[in-house]
Amino acid sequence: MQQMLKQAQKMQQQIAAAQAELAEAELTGTSGGGLVTVTISGVGEIKSVKIDPKVVDPDDVETLEDLVVAAVHSANDAVRKLTEEKMGPVTGGMGGLGLPGF
Repeated sequence: MQQMLKQAQKMQQQIAAAQAELAEAELTGTSGGGLVTVTISGVGEIKSVKIDPKVVDPDDVETLEDLVVAAVHSANDAVRKLTEEKMGPVTGGMGGLGLPGF
């Protein structure tokens, strides 16, 4: 029983360290060949959106909207991959513990 408690404490520390790394991470998603870039934290908070002026067309707002959504999806995919990379070895087969990307 004592050994199990030590293992649980060690896992908690590893999870906390991985979560801290994720919180500090910044990932980027792009669309339109780099015309739209979204920077997002490792916990999913959007930090910035950059839009190349070439893609701004008042007569075609829908394309710009689609590019922004695609860049956000791209950034979220990067977060999901990083989360799996950081948390996967720690959580193993524990079902993801309700963490983002699991």
